[in-house]
Amino acid sequence: MTHGATRRTVLIAAGATGATALTAGCGSGGDEESSTTETPGGDTDPAGDQLTSTGDIPVGGGKIFKKEKVVVTQPEQGDFKAFSAICTHRQCLVANVSGGTINCACHGSKFAITDGAVEHGPATRALPEEKITVDGNSIRLA
Repeated sequence: MTHGATRRTVLIAAGATGATALTAGCGSGGDEESSTTETPGGDTDPAGDQLTSTGDIPVGGGKIFKKEKVVVTQPEQGDFKAFSAICTHRQCLVANVSGGTINCACHGSKFAITDGAVEHGPATRALPEEKITVDGNSIRLA
């Protein structure tokens, strides 16, 4: 008498197959991974850490980089700052930069574009500063 596949057998087989596929997809296979990444303009950046160009960050405002979880601001002409884009209240990704603040839509917290300080709660801690370098027109993660 033959028994059909049980749910456990199917799940175990699926798990093993998935793990094999995942390992094959992520394995290095002896090849080194390229350190070149695509920048917002579609160019390649050999260092792999360019966020944007200085012209993309408005004076008195900023821009959120969701993938990197960083927000870059320009409080005054030529003065660029970067902060974590994760709200210190409930760890939501901040939504926008406007009116001189970095704004979280989850619960209404607002942070200063100059230093990440809390301008309006419920957050009680400032956004942590992120290190960037500005080289010519390029803004990079440090």
